[in-house]
Amino acid sequence: MQTNQLQSRNWVPPEQESFVQSIAGSLHGLRESGIFQRLQDLLDMNGRIDNTCINLNPATNILNPRAAAMLASPMGMRPSLGYPGAKYEAGLEAIEQVEVIAAELAARVFGANFVEVRVPSGSIANLYGFMATCQPGDAIIVPPASIGGHVTHHADGAAGLYGLKIHSAAVDADRFSIDVSGLREQAHRLQPRLITIGGSLNLAAHPIREIRAIADEVGAKVMFDAAHLSGMIAGRAWQQPLMEGAHFMTMSTYKSLGGPPSGLVVTNDEAIAKRLDAIAYPGLTANFDASKTAALAVSLLDWLAYGSDYATAMKLTARALAQALSDEGVPVHATLHGFTESHQVAIQAARYGGGQAAARRMRKANLLASGIGLPIAEVPGDVNGLRLGTPEIVRLGMGPRHMPDLARLIARSLRSDEDAVGLSGQVREMRQAFAELHFMLP
Repeated sequence: MQTNQLQSRNWVPPEQESFVQSIAGSLHGLRESGIFQRLQDLLDMNGRIDNTCINLNPATNILNPRAAAMLASPMGMRPSLGYPGAKYEAGLEAIEQVEVIAAELAARVFGANFVEVRVPSGSIANLYGFMATCQPGDAIIVPPASIGGHVTHHADGAAGLYGLKIHSAAVDADRFSIDVSGLREQAHRLQPRLITIGGSLNLAAHPIREIRAIADEVGAKVMFDAAHLSGMIAGRAWQQPLMEGAHFMTMSTYKSLGGPPSGLVVTNDEAIAKRLDAIAYPGLTANFDASKTAALAVSLLDWLAYGSDYATAMKLTARALAQALSDEGVPVHATLHGFTESHQVAIQAARYGGGQAAARRMRKANLLASGIGLPIAEVPGDVNGLRLGTPEIVRLGMGPRHMPDLARLIARSLRSDEDAVGLSGQVREMRQAFAELHFMLP
């Protein structure tokens, strides 16, 4: 019997590894043409998912078709090593201009003096930030997972892999953020080189000015992780971290920003910018995907033209969705400032078996979401929260007036697997009623 070339990994959970091996095994007996057809079929399958499901994952969005064309261009096949104007290889006259244009547009959108566009992802952007401000063995203070702190800030992510000593910040659960008084005590005791803020779930403004003051007291830097908030910040519908004291800001570019799958670091600190530049070149990403950079430039043009309207629409729609869900009896998580001040909504998921269990049930109804941690009682074997977001549905044309109908579908899908399966057709019909993209240059 033929076996897979890929060997089983005993460190991967058995259910997931069995899934991997079954896919690898399904290729047995297929010629190259058959495997290609399989890939084409999967591309078509993904398109059907996009066209039949309502995507409420806050970590995703729809790329401007003009940006998508840039992303698929042959430009990405060319390595681009060195500074614009003095590339190592000849024939990069167009690419080096694209690099500069993207950086200039990002500087305008985020009010930054220095921009690093050669970053392949938000996670690597965070690694850049750790490397620019810290040495292995240094202490950092980071938001815990209970208030949306991302794994890259923690021991299992980039910070831990780089050898930093990670300490979870004191939590202000009522404000879904870092507790300032607790942070001050920690900072003076631990003497961190870096304090991070922001993460995968943001429901209310963060005390950035206060955190910066504490950082100055102990000689630390402040990093704001805007992976999820980049669009809200770009559209001036959220606090402006650089203006309020963050030394630099990292981000993914494909979430609320709606750009290609890439990363970005922006700062007004010249010393940090110089260090980031050296990490990018000749360091970690000397050669980068210029097609993604071109796609990012197109996406940033959208924000210059429509950013305020788009970000405000995301915020108002999230607020309307949260209220409508609460009216349906869904336990929406709230802070002292209400359900949400951002484009995100959190649901307490214990009654649904946990956040990931709830997301799997919603998937049966063609509703897409994901689990998240909340500063409430844990759910054994699962996360305790469910996370929803509005970037994609607003880009498709949904707004506050559509949220009562959507909330009813979500609430019904969460009640039982049977309800969820029966709702799939209704959700598909609602999704297909919104086919036009908004807040994009034509």
